[in-house]
Amino acid sequence: MNQPVVTRLTALLLALPACAWAQTDADAASADTSTLPVMRARSPNETATGPVHGYVARRASSATKTDAPLIETPQAISVVTREQFEEQGATTLRQTTAYTAGVISAYFDSRVDSFSARGGTVAQYLDGLLRSYGSYNTARPDPFTLERVEMVRGPASVLYGQGNIGGVLNLVSKRPQAERQGELQLQLGNYGRKQIAADLTGPVGDSTQWLYRVVAVLRDSGTQVNQVADDRLVLAPSLTWQPSAATSLTVQALHQRDKSGSLIGFFPWQGTVLANAAGQIPTSSFIGEPGWDAYNANQDALGYLLSHQVNDQLTLRQNLRYTRSEVDYRTAYTSFAASAATGRPARPVFNADGRSVARDLVQQLNGSNMLVLDNQAEAKLNFGPWQHTLLLGLDAQRNKSTAQTGNGVAAAIDVYAPVYGNFTAPKSLTASPTVTQRQTGLYLQDHLKFDQRWVAVLGLRHDLARTDTENRPAARVDDQATTKRAGLLYLADGGWSPFLSYSESFLPLGGLNAYGVAYKPQRGKQWEGGLKWQPQNQRMSASLTVYSLHDSERKTSDPANPLNSLQLGEVRVRGLELEGRGSLAQRWDWTLAYAYTDTLITRSNGGDQGLPMSNVPRHTGSAWLTHQFALGGLQGLRAGAGLRYLGGSYSGTYKLNASAPVLEAPRTPSSTLLDLMLGYDRGDWRYALNVVNLADKVQITQCLARGDCFYGQRRTVVATATRHF
Repeated sequence: MNQPVVTRLTALLLALPACAWAQTDADAASADTSTLPVMRARSPNETATGPVHGYVARRASSATKTDAPLIETPQAISVVTREQFEEQGATTLRQTTAYTAGVISAYFDSRVDSFSARGGTVAQYLDGLLRSYGSYNTARPDPFTLERVEMVRGPASVLYGQGNIGGVLNLVSKRPQAERQGELQLQLGNYGRKQIAADLTGPVGDSTQWLYRVVAVLRDSGTQVNQVADDRLVLAPSLTWQPSAATSLTVQALHQRDKSGSLIGFFPWQGTVLANAAGQIPTSSFIGEPGWDAYNANQDALGYLLSHQVNDQLTLRQNLRYTRSEVDYRTAYTSFAASAATGRPARPVFNADGRSVARDLVQQLNGSNMLVLDNQAEAKLNFGPWQHTLLLGLDAQRNKSTAQTGNGVAAAIDVYAPVYGNFTAPKSLTASPTVTQRQTGLYLQDHLKFDQRWVAVLGLRHDLARTDTENRPAARVDDQATTKRAGLLYLADGGWSPFLSYSESFLPLGGLNAYGVAYKPQRGKQWEGGLKWQPQNQRMSASLTVYSLHDSERKTSDPANPLNSLQLGEVRVRGLELEGRGSLAQRWDWTLAYAYTDTLITRSNGGDQGLPMSNVPRHTGSAWLTHQFALGGLQGLRAGAGLRYLGGSYSGTYKLNASAPVLEAPRTPSSTLLDLMLGYDRGDWRYALNVVNLADKVQITQCLARGDCFYGQRRTVVATATRHF
């Protein structure tokens, strides 16, 4: 996508809301909908955690931990409703944010769904509690279990504690509903995908105090990579007890079993982004070992959400969850080891034949035990024209990570015509020291409103974090940090809200440098300003945000000691984000998004000072449109299409060795992908055909300076039949 295309996308984002504004409620009422089923009527009792009809949410909890209107939140936040990501064909968590401004999930990976925004990684939360800690020790969430996905961009440590500058992705679970309803779903797709799912909710018997919900998923599937499965079993029951209108206790459980493998071969630059005599490496190429390669994840969780309204002013909440995960990870992948005998550098390259690659083989048994707790006291106080929503919170977490690792031997393999069986699995695994991380945070927030026009958010938090490594007392790290946030917003006529905000983050790095000094936490600071638009009686919203943030205390190389790192690194990120979504006369649903991200490494000893951050595209954009219509007397037809653009990015530099010059890594190319949806609603049945990457474009999502590149998702076709009752 060149600059004129970006300009047109931005213009379209600004124009669509303006056109919708011209359509009044009277126009919508007079529209001819007699031939169309009424699919979505906005609920007058919308909450920050309940269902939303259509694409436009008006309330969210992630930015304030309270049920607050989005138009009164002085911070950039995006809400992706269940109806939106289902119509867009999301079958993985990473796909739910595909049409969200500035959120990048570049890895097409069966191990994790990772996200980045504003030049930093994004922490994942579930119902306001940390979802995972560590690497390759947990299962990926299933979108069918979620009610919505909320993205808070930028530093968010005041409410959530340690985290990067990218922000927080908060997943909101489906919860028991008072109305008895159910959903049965069948999916068939390419790569042998077969899935059945069920979602049942309502009161227990004739009780008005007890509500239940059971969500289940069973899948048997292959993937675009040969020999790699995508099988899944999920059972997520929940039970709500409401003895009175003031008290609610929801107990949630999760039982999940995934069987998969590695979609990533860590293929070299040549054969992916660069030319190779044998051609491009097939995206289906599997260089592991059939029957041995695996990424099998078992995860179980149990928790509760407790809320009690003491009186009209005071509400107490306590949320808790315990999660236990185990992952058996086995893989053979392109070697990163140098070979003096052959002259192979310490990065993935082809052997002399130009077809085969050397392989490394590893097995890991990773475990995670996580206990997270968040206590909150919310008070609503009024003093004349001042309305305060005070939030006092105390949260704590304990994360214990275990790992056993073994290495084996795998012969070189031809990536174009692989022959398997020449490998020796690890004979034994060696246990690594258990790492235990604890964090306790005390936070205070005031979300205040003055004269029904001015809204401010003030927040302060202090954290204590400790990391212990088993049998290594010298490696113990104690960190503490105080973080702040402040925001101001004005509620103007017509649904317009200009705002300005400041926020901070901290990220413990752990460990000691070569001189025995503990590394300090990495610190992020951000200024953000923007304009929100969400008119009353119109189902649409739009926002424009500009920001500038700095991330300091980053590790960089020590010129005096190549085995040491100094905390001199600093980056600066500036950007602009545009986002809009809406529904017109119950016939059209749309989303538009664009992000411009300008990064700069301002301090470094690694030779990259003055360069942009690697793998951060400067331009990203998307547009999606769905239309409901009748054709030839046939009612209930739907059609949708979307366009996603991921700009090219700088990949960094690669140093061959201490004396050789720096080698520039190839740039990650830009890509534009087209998605399609066709649907038909008849009575209680809903049918849909979703095609992701309609043109079946071979996408290179990232190339790293260390020598490898990654493929994106090829054309994926999924047919879904859903029965509602």
